[in-house]
Amino acid sequence: MSSTETDAGDAADRRQRVVRVRGARRAQLTPAPGSDPDPELPARRDDAPTPRAGASGPNDEQLRRDVPPHY
Repeated sequence: MSSTETDAGDAADRRQRVVRVRGARRAQLTPAPGSDPDPELPARRDDAPTPRAGASGPNDEQLRRDVPPHY
């Protein structure tokens, strides 16, 4: 087996595949490598910045009072 065949096999293993679901109208994709397969549960990131409680800018009160014209 040559190195190009091996590279092609490795690339195929890392890619998403289309999976037919019996009785469904649409096919599904397998999860992408390195992704979270359960999108309902957000991934916890320790390096994400935490929002500052009570932080406000100079125009926050005005923005909270303003009401869009369609209300």
